Amino acid sequence: MTKLPWRGLLAGLWLLSSAASAHDADILYTQVRRAGPAEAEVRQVVTLTAGTLALLVPADADGDGTVSQADLDARRTALEVGVWDAMPLTAGGQPCARASHAALLRQTFVELSATFTCPEGPLQQRYTVLSVLPAGYRVILGSAVDGELPGALFADAAQPSLAIPGAGQGTSSAVSGFFGWVGLGLRHIFEGVDHLAFLLAVLLVGGGLKRVLLLVTSFTVAHSLTLGATALGWIVLDEGRVRWVEAAIGASIIYVAVENLVLKEHRHRALITFLFGLVHGFGFASVLAGYGLGDSVVKSLVGFNLGVELGQAMVVVVLLPPLRMLQRRPGLHRGAVRVLSVCILAAGGYWMVERALG
Repeated sequence: MTKLPWRGLLAGLWLLSSAASAHDADILYTQVRRAGPAEAEVRQVVTLTAGTLALLVPADADGDGTVSQADLDARRTALEVGVWDAMPLTAGGQPCARASHAALLRQTFVELSATFTCPEGPLQQRYTVLSVLPAGYRVILGSAVDGELPGALFADAAQPSLAIPGAGQGTSSAVSGFFGWVGLGLRHIFEGVDHLAFLLAVLLVGGGLKRVLLLVTSFTVAHSLTLGATALGWIVLDEGRVRWVEAAIGASIIYVAVENLVLKEHRHRALITFLFGLVHGFGFASVLAGYGLGDSVVKSLVGFNLGVELGQAMVVVVLLPPLRMLQRRPGLHRGAVRVLSVCILAAGGYWMVERALG
């Protein structure tokens, strides 16, 4: 049987204890683990307070006002119906078969666990359990992949279904080793046409080498901050937020292109680049979220970010010489800036509208 990492359970405990003081612990924290896309066994652990469990199942079997381990054992069938049947798990659109389940009373919370036999394909879970809980309850999904948390996702009554990231997702493949993460970062930069369009728009009026280095550095620092914060789970992006981040990336491209067309001087370009770099960092993080962070969060995150920076540096090295040549011919440079900025503006507008509409 695959073991879930205690690090993730401790994170769930912290979230539960933090919520308890202000919101009566209106959170269910869950982890789902599958070793790989071909692995049939899936294990899930749910942590919640005894008070929350009482809203789902009459857990106090002996009626003494407290929930004991004997109560949980006596309510085994009720837990199966009230909790596990209310959180159906599927793989590739096919239902998973629950093989076993258990309930343990911990010092400050209840730990529910279950194992499933699943077909191949991406995992998805629907938390219909939220429909019987008071408004405001949420499920926090921390998907454990190779022993680490790639971040957290939220489900609530308005959006009760979540795709479980990591192995078996179908859209992502496993990444191994530091240089594998570097390669993933490189590939994302060269495949990320929107990031390249933003970078080109910035460089079109970048000026001399010193100023270009300032612009690139501000963009790098900014997106590294939000990429790291999101990948480590300090900032959470659910499906809806990812969609608006992607739309905001399109808006950032529009803004910089419009500036190129209407402004003669760009005194605040470094600040603008930094602010929009924060947004692009969320975009990088949404890509990284589909992959487990491997056996070392730091190694994976540093490798991916290094690959992004190497790819960005390659783009700058290629673009800078012809742009510097254009700058020596002001008339030709102005025409090139106009034509390219209009094209970038159109692309940014298309991306923004397409992503905002989902």
